[in-house]
Amino acid sequence: MKNCLKLTFDNGQTALATQVEQQAELPNALEEIGLGGSRPVLVVVGGASNISKADCLRIQRLFVEVLAPIAETLGAYVVDGGTDVGIMRMMGAARTQIGAKFALVGVTPESKVALPNHSETAADLIPLEPNHTHFVLVPGNDWGDESPWISCVATMLANDAPSVTLLLNGGEITFKDAFSSVDSGRLVLVIAGSGRTADILVDALHGKATDERAKKLAKSGTLQYINLIDIEKGIDNLGKVIKGLLSN
Repeated sequence: MKNCLKLTFDNGQTALATQVEQQAELPNALEEIGLGGSRPVLVVVGGASNISKADCLRIQRLFVEVLAPIAETLGAYVVDGGTDVGIMRMMGAARTQIGAKFALVGVTPESKVALPNHSETAADLIPLEPNHTHFVLVPGNDWGDESPWISCVATMLANDAPSVTLLLNGGEITFKDAFSSVDSGRLVLVIAGSGRTADILVDALHGKATDERAKKLAKSGTLQYINLIDIEKGIDNLGKVIKGLLSN
């Protein structure tokens, strides 16, 4: 176990971080930063820095009105990529907005992110999202190297409790995230109407795929989708479905 860090962000929030080199280190590393036991886990993957403003506005409400409140009610762990962009920023902001206490765990390649209060920060590094409570810093030189780690952390934290992956929007790496969840047997709930990769996957579930990866994922039997075309109904419905999946 390399070490456990306490991070302090400009907004005054603090988070605990652990650095790991191999997946075998995870059980101890997670315990060292206070993440143990067995709880329902919600994995959130999808649009990062390339999410459009329109898509952002459309899905923002889901985080404040559905995802954060459900995680809080169930005492769930939420796991995502931890950087200050796209859906990860929305998740962090929603947690703070509703004054929630659930653990929000960002799993990210250490070489790609800027830690708060580190003076020597290279220009191409992405800051960590300041409303997360925990970070697992993993090896890797490229975005997407964290995908199997996100899935592995989620499986360990659930520890026999139910877990589900929610996929909203997304680009190339989101396909990797989806395969990592499918490989670990976790249901992937795709939000139809949230744009980009999510909509490609929904087309594949309707048999209209042009992308080979989407076809393969659709055939896995572990993909479902929820429609967001009517946002009011969609929000209500999504809440019921996620709560049901994480409560059994």
